Amino acid sequence: MTTQPDGATGPADAAAPASSSSDRLSTDHHIGPVLFSAEQLAQRIALLGAQITEDYEGRAPLLVGVLRGASVFLTDLVRAIDLPVSMDFIAVSSYGSATQTSGVVRLVKDLDEDLTDRHVILVEDIVDTGLTLRYLRKNLGARGPASLEVATLLARHSADVSGQNVGYVGFEIPDDAFVIGYGLDLNQRYRNLGYIATYVEVGR
Repeated sequence: MTTQPDGATGPADAAAPASSSSDRLSTDHHIGPVLFSAEQLAQRIALLGAQITEDYEGRAPLLVGVLRGASVFLTDLVRAIDLPVSMDFIAVSSYGSATQTSGVVRLVKDLDEDLTDRHVILVEDIVDTGLTLRYLRKNLGARGPASLEVATLLARHSADVSGQNVGYVGFEIPDDAFVIGYGLDLNQRYRNLGYIATYVEVGR
């Protein structure tokens, strides 16, 4: 079941832009409206961490972050979980340097940890077409984990999170939004923003 504040199911929706003068780099006109402020991110991740703590009581989950986009989310998420946890990272590529997926997923960095009989939570930055997620589920599921769950910071409105068995969803975003910040990038830029904003093409 996906988690949402106040006990409702499903991810939190993208609300009105949360931008303020302190929430953007005003000198970079590619940074558009802020979708989720630092405060909104912190509050939502605290709720996700509390839910994982409850769901995994008596177990020590291994959180596997998908590099590089999920690294910031994973770092904050593990600190919100009141359990003994382990971390590892895996890297795959399907975007290259463009804003469109190539349609082909390849493994770039494998795990260091053995997944046999471990309770694994795969931590994604964003679920959209499901291409990467299907690849990782198959790859990690073949390694004999006791359980395999998915937590994603973002999911597009059209993403079938229930059909893809995504148990923990932070926020939903519009299908046509290309987002940056809080670990998400464009050509390796903008990962260090403390909030999530839309990317705006300038001069087009």
